[in-house]
This record gives sequence, C-alpha cells and structure tokens, in this order.
Amino acid sequence: MTIANEPNYQKGNMQMARLRILAGLTIAALVAFACGGTAGTGATAAPSAAATASPTPDPIRVTLIGSFTGQNADLGNWMWNGVKLAVDEANAAGGVNGRKIDLIKYDDQGQPTIATDLAQRAISEKTVMVYGANLSTLSLAMIPILTAAKIPQITSGQAPALLQQNSPYIFIDSTTSVVFDQTLAKYVLNTMKINSIAMISNNGTYGKGEHDSFLAELTKAGVAPTADKVIAPDVKDFTAVLTEIRGTNPKVLFIGAEEVQSGLIAKQARSLGISATFVGAAPIGTPTFVQTAGVDVAEGSVMTSPYLSNDTNAKTKAFAAAYQKAFNSEAEFHGAKAYDGMSIFIQAMKKTPSDLSGPKLIEAVRSITYEGLLGQFKYDEVGLGLHATQIGILKAGKIVAQ
Repeated sequence: MTIANEPNYQKGNMQMARLRILAGLTIAALVAFACGGTAGTGATAAPSAAATASPTPDPIRVTLIGSFTGQNADLGNWMWNGVKLAVDEANAAGGVNGRKIDLIKYDDQGQPTIATDLAQRAISEKTVMVYGANLSTLSLAMIPILTAAKIPQITSGQAPALLQQNSPYIFIDSTTSVVFDQTLAKYVLNTMKINSIAMISNNGTYGKGEHDSFLAELTKAGVAPTADKVIAPDVKDFTAVLTEIRGTNPKVLFIGAEEVQSGLIAKQARSLGISATFVGAAPIGTPTFVQTAGVDVAEGSVMTSPYLSNDTNAKTKAFAAAYQKAFNSEAEFHGAKAYDGMSIFIQAMKKTPSDLSGPKLIEAVRSITYEGLLGQFKYDEVGLGLHATQIGILKAGKIVAQ
C-alpha cells in the first residue's frame, strides 16, 4: 500500500458507495411504480380502491312528463310524488340489479305541443320509459311518438281513447272512465234510485270519456238526462249552462271534468240554487275539488275510485306514512296510483335487467300480477290492468266508503 495514493483510494471507494446507493434507490422506485405506488417514494403501495373497484353501472333513465304549472298542477305534483316515492324506495334497496334509477322531471305546462316536444326530448336522451302525462289529452298526443320509438308509456289519464290507439306501448295506472262510470251509474240508478239526472262535461279527452261512458250507462238503463251540457276545458263561468240545467230541476248533477273545473261548477251550481247531489269520478273526491267548491258545497257528493282511503289495509297505511314523511302532505288517489304504476314497471325491469328495450319491458309488464294499493293489476294487450272501482261519499271534506 502506498501512503501517497491513499486519498485517491478513499475517493474511489466513496464514489462506488454512492453508485451502489443510487442503484438501490432506482430499483426500489421501479418496484414501487410497478406495484402501483408513486414513483420516487422509495416504497411500495397497495393498489388504490379506485383501481380495483368495479365501475359504477350506468343509471336507468326514467322520464316523467306532467303538468306542474297551471290549474292542473296538483295532478302533476301528485303523480310526481307517487312515482318518486317508488323510485326512491327501489334505489334505497339497491336499484335494478345494482343500477340506480335516474328519474327526470319535465313540465308540459298543460300544453299538448310542449308534451310532444318533451316526448321527443326523452327519446333523444335514451329514456327507458316515460311516465305521463297526468292529462289524457296530452298523453294521447304523445302516444304515436313514443310508440314509433318503442318506448313504453304509462299515464295517469283515464280516457278510453288512450287504449284505442292500437299501441302495445301504452298503459294506464288506474282504470278507464268506462269502469268508473259503470260503477257510478249503477249506484245512482239502483242504490240511490234516482233517474232525474243532468249532465255537464267538458270536451277535452278526459271530459269526453266521462261524458260518453256515463251517458252510455244511462242509455242502457233507458234513462235520458234532463240536460246534457258540454263546455270547453278552460271555461270558468258556467252561469248560462247551469241556468238551463236549473230549469230541468234534476235530483243529480253528473260532472265530467278535472278537479278545479269540477269544483267551480259545483260552487256556481249551488250559488244559482241548484240543490242536486253532485256525482262524478275520481276528481270529485280530491282535496282540490273540496277546496275549490268549499266543504259545505262538496258535502254529500258521490264519487267513484279504486282508492278511497289511506286506512284500507296495512299496505295503504304504510304507503300513506311514507308519503307523509317524504312530502309532508296527505296521500290520496293520484299519488297512490302513480306509486302502483311505477312499482309495476320497476318490478318489470327486475325481470329483464340485462335487456330494458321497449319490447322486452312491455312483455315483462304484462307477465306480472301485482297486488297494489288500488287492487290487483294484470295488464292486458291494450294496456288496461285494473277493472274495478268503489263508491265514496264526501262528508266533512273526507271520503267515506260505501
């Protein structure tokens, strides 16, 4: 060993040590990077949750089209509440085979042209189904558009014309005016034993369905109405036609119109001195009718509906409690039937989760027998699933089953 060369020797050793350390760090970094760590940390890391978790499945788009402005806004809100409650409950329970339902809400403003534009929009947004509208006229306008696109449609409308369009894609969430008015006419003629009956109906799709169905039942029984007046859906002053009706002195006045207009007719009829008992379908039993007409005017009115009370059974009680908690309001017929209708479609989705195309979905709907709030549903080829209603009488603003 040469003392003179020792510094160079030590310097060489130090350089070699640095190289070994650098090489070790580089290898550690490469190992860490390959294992999912962050390059340069010098340590390995476990795979992240995002890297290993299964991707979230795409949600199922459901579009609701209803009236949320104008005089029929209550109908749209009730429909929305019932559908939303069914969807929220399904999503809380895991959705459809792990897929959440994405419920979209559009306001048709009670206008057919807006409703049809929204139907086109729903198609472009890849909706699986459309719930709507709450008005028969608007629902009818949407049928050809949605049918052409093979998109299932379930409506809160009740006009018989809805099921006369030769479309396998239309369903109604209750029953038709034919069923409502068969029950009502039978009660008026056979139980009340009255055949002095006047009629006032509007000429919208719903009103026409009510008029034609009730008149058909009177005709079968050989009874002619003392007066039969038809008005436009947007009329609010009925003085002239009610004055004519008053001149016939009927004992019963049949009203075939939506909630607000029915309430206005009843209120003005009483103010003109008409003492007849008011009778009609589901609108007569709603809070909107009672509020519009007044509790005193509505007293004793006879109505027909598949859903008369939240206290009918354990199922209706549970629904009413959930509805109250979700929306801070009392459940009624329109919210109940929307809940049933959406629940049926959710059940159908679960039967064919891998193929939610229109043809598959409507096939699944028709395969279901569903025990709902309104009764037993089993949809036929034209889209009718419920076949019975009951009679109720308004007492102190509430429906009392008969």
